[in-house]
Amino acid sequence: MSQIVYILTNESMPGYIKIGMTQGTVEKRISELSRKTSVPLPFEVYYAAVVEDAAKEEKWLHNIFGDRRVRDGKEFFSMNPEYAALALKRVAVEEVIIETQFTPEQEAEVEKAKERRSKFHFAHFGIPLGAELTFTRDPNKKATVMENDKIMIDGKIGSMSTFARDLLGYKRIPQGTLYFKYEDEILDDRRRRLEGETSE
Repeated sequence: MSQIVYILTNESMPGYIKIGMTQGTVEKRISELSRKTSVPLPFEVYYAAVVEDAAKEEKWLHNIFGDRRVRDGKEFFSMNPEYAALALKRVAVEEVIIETQFTPEQEAEVEKAKERRSKFHFAHFGIPLGAELTFTRDPNKKATVMENDKIMIDGKIGSMSTFARDLLGYKRIPQGTLYFKYEDEILDDRRRRLEGETSE
């Protein structure tokens, strides 16, 4: 039986993740969670991995991110999912790629929720043309900022989301700002920090 630790996100709960484990299938666990928690949208797998001892690794993740736990005894954390994914990746035996299957209605709701996030323009967040970005999952993979919303990797120009999808091997396009860093800060964190500063 597989020992899997997973990190889940949910567009109806932005800024929160769930770190859990299963010895069954992640798909079955997501189905159970979506029913039990009565959230408007299904959970999505941000990252999942087979590990040698799921209970041990889940506890380790809960401990290292304990200061970000939403409530004692719960598996929800207020944090960027990429930090949890990078930590889990260190103990992963094998990555498990699972893409949530949405109904057409759910897909429309997810897209609507994503549109509420402001489009990421590099200049708006103090990142100049020509700046170097680093792909979070591989520090040797660099990108150059080419336009206000485009980057270049290996001579090709495109969006961060498209490059993230291709580099990760996903079918759906992920949120690109979660997978690139500038000056050692994940772009999604930079957006939240700077938007928070301007709203105060």
